[in-house]
Amino acid sequence: MLPGIIFRNSLCISITLLSVSQPSLFKRVFKCPSGCTCSKDSIICVASSVIPRTIPNEINSLSIVNGSFPEIKEGMFALMPSLQLLLLNSNSLSAIKDDAFSGLPHLEYLFIEGNKIETINKYALRGLRDVTHLSLANNNLKSLPKDLLLGLDSLIELDLRGNVFECDCQAKWLIDWLKQSNATVTDVYCAGPGDRKGIRLKDVPDQQKECLSTDFVLHQTLATQSMSADIFSYKEDIYVAMAVPNSDSCVVMEWDHIEIKFRPFDTITGRSIVGCRSVLIDDQAYVIVTQLFDGSHIHKFEPQQNKFTKFQVVEASNISKPNDLEVFQIGDEWFFLVVDSSKAGLSTLYKWNDTGFYPYQFLHEWFRDTDAEFVEIDGKAHLILASRSQVPVIYQWNKSSQKFASLTDIPNMDDIVTVKSFHVSGDLYLAMACYIGDSKVLYWTGKQFIEVQAFPSRGAMVLQPFKFKDQHFLVLGSDYSFSLVYRWDEKDKQFIKFREVYVQWPRSFTTLSTDQRDFLLATSFKGKTKVFEHIPVDNSL
Repeated sequence: MLPGIIFRNSLCISITLLSVSQPSLFKRVFKCPSGCTCSKDSIICVASSVIPRTIPNEINSLSIVNGSFPEIKEGMFALMPSLQLLLLNSNSLSAIKDDAFSGLPHLEYLFIEGNKIETINKYALRGLRDVTHLSLANNNLKSLPKDLLLGLDSLIELDLRGNVFECDCQAKWLIDWLKQSNATVTDVYCAGPGDRKGIRLKDVPDQQKECLSTDFVLHQTLATQSMSADIFSYKEDIYVAMAVPNSDSCVVMEWDHIEIKFRPFDTITGRSIVGCRSVLIDDQAYVIVTQLFDGSHIHKFEPQQNKFTKFQVVEASNISKPNDLEVFQIGDEWFFLVVDSSKAGLSTLYKWNDTGFYPYQFLHEWFRDTDAEFVEIDGKAHLILASRSQVPVIYQWNKSSQKFASLTDIPNMDDIVTVKSFHVSGDLYLAMACYIGDSKVLYWTGKQFIEVQAFPSRGAMVLQPFKFKDQHFLVLGSDYSFSLVYRWDEKDKQFIKFREVYVQWPRSFTTLSTDQRDFLLATSFKGKTKVFEHIPVDNSL
């Protein structure tokens, strides 16, 4: 028995020593994938449809050429940490996903050339801190996501040739990077747009100004329908007076500088109110209210009661259907004009006489007037009256008679609903909304108004010009579609379509600038009144 025991123990010891001294005998042997050629330190695969899952630690180079896999997914090479070179040329790649090369801490050379890549995710190259040579040459790239190259601190050479880069705002970061980088970058040329075609990316002029834009975003919704909105300041506070016909009221709201929104302040009740306009006379605030019935009323702000109280009932025997209310000053005299849209009425001018407003002059009999605009032309006061039944008429203030006298009309402008004046670089323009035909912008030549731009419009009720800082805008409000915001192009001297804002049945657009922020208040005849904020947008981000 003893010799047998000694033999078995000796055998066990021998096997143990063998397994310790020769571990390679029990290590799994790596099998070179089909379609690949393997050597001691590299693998080359041609026309392969799969990627090796793992490789031996001795392998530091992997090349896959003419493969048929469509994209590089997250962590596709994560089980190959020894790789120092990865070549993926002439495959069918169209996209590279985030963290596509995670798990490759030693990778130095990455070549992805001659594919069909159109999109690269922002974090596709994340973690490649040791990469010194990167090539994305001869793909279909029009742009690269911002900060794609962030973290590639060891990068020495970059090749982006053979792509179709659009040198617009999306490429701004790359253009800036090329101008500042110490890496060697083979010349890359713009495929567009326009006059930039053929220019080297790093030679594209600074785009800072052209890539800064703006937008209009919904800031506040007021749960009320409204026909008009008049924003005014009184004793360092900001208010808006809105005509709300469906509740027979003129709603006055106050701007909350802390909450940055309008809040209820006062409600002026009446009978079928269609217009509310403020006027500040001798440091006193008034609100003029026009109604379809019971004439017009003037309400005065009473500090003791902190509300508006009735101050005057205005004689309105010649007004049948008030449609617009225009308040203005000539010299030291205050006036307001009620525009009458009925053939049976008269657009009537009222004048202030220290005790109230009284009828002063009747204008434009038998013409369904829709809107009026007070404007100074060549230093003289004028009124422009728009009408549904004839072309707009211009009245000029006569200093001798102290009345408005008919001067001329604006031909070929039929069915005008509203007329608004504005200035661009000192030049005078008119914006005219047309309900059926094209709405138009007119330019004052010094002798007459001439058409310079037309806007297709159906159901348009307002074409409102406004300005925020150094940018001029024009908003076309329609009953049948989204309201269109146009922005002035200084080079072409015309308005270019810019944004859409959704307002149901818009009736007016009014601006408010406060606390370094800009807002646009849009009234709605059948929907909710909305406040949009005008915000800066960097299109290069």
